[in-house]
Amino acid sequence: MTKGSPIYDKIIAGKSGFLTFGFYLIRMVSYLTIWAVFSWRLRQLSLQEDLYGGTRYFHTSITTAALFLVLYAVTSSMSAWDWVMSVDVHWFSTMFGWYVFASWWVSGIAATALIAIFLKQAGYLRFMNANHFHDLGKLMFGFSIFWTYVWFSQFMLIWYANLPEEAVYFNQRLGGFEGRYTWMFYFNLVINFAFPFLALMTRDAKRQMIIMKIVCIAILIGHWSDFYLMLMPGTLKGDNGFLIEIGIAMIFLGSFLILVTRRLSEASLIPVNHPFIDESVHHTT
Repeated sequence: MTKGSPIYDKIIAGKSGFLTFGFYLIRMVSYLTIWAVFSWRLRQLSLQEDLYGGTRYFHTSITTAALFLVLYAVTSSMSAWDWVMSVDVHWFSTMFGWYVFASWWVSGIAATALIAIFLKQAGYLRFMNANHFHDLGKLMFGFSIFWTYVWFSQFMLIWYANLPEEAVYFNQRLGGFEGRYTWMFYFNLVINFAFPFLALMTRDAKRQMIIMKIVCIAILIGHWSDFYLMLMPGTLKGDNGFLIEIGIAMIFLGSFLILVTRRLSEASLIPVNHPFIDESVHHTT
């Protein structure tokens, strides 16, 4: 697409170097490789600590995790640009990387808490008590608010500036395509902010597994719907549907459960030689 062509688009031309297929593929492989390598390395350090004890592997895992934190801060934002924001190629937002990171983070906490609840109810993780679930509840409560803060910051700045190249994103989701996505726009705020905020507001709620389980499931469904809203208006426009999305979600959920249950069965659920194991088991809030 050359300048002067009837189909020339200045914005797309400006991003063409970044979005070339080769460079895009290199970035995607790099993200997945970094995440896989560090995931494998941290697990190996944990297993070696179980076998040999001492503090060597503990300190190495701290250093490894700190390095991964820096790399993940960069790669998570860039992957959000590549995999989600580039769908709406004309649109841009300086808050989008943080917005997607907040969604991933609170979803990860919810998944961790839900797995812990199921293991506890199945007779495993006997050392876990209400204090542990209370802290997991506080993390979900706090980062649900953080997600909402980033969501509002992005929305408010775009609404206030009212620039066409920015506002088009919300115009499509608030009334665009004959209002097909409007209900989901507000539903995301209810299920991802209002419901966790109200359900986990009290101390007792965070210490009850049934409430925690409901909130965890709601958060996971809510952020799945949030990503649906990010992608569908830019891809299928007004021809969206749910049936194929539910099927794809089941495929990923099944793959996730197979991997997690297999890894859980291969090692002790309690890090027996961790230097802070006693403090963790007797944790109080």
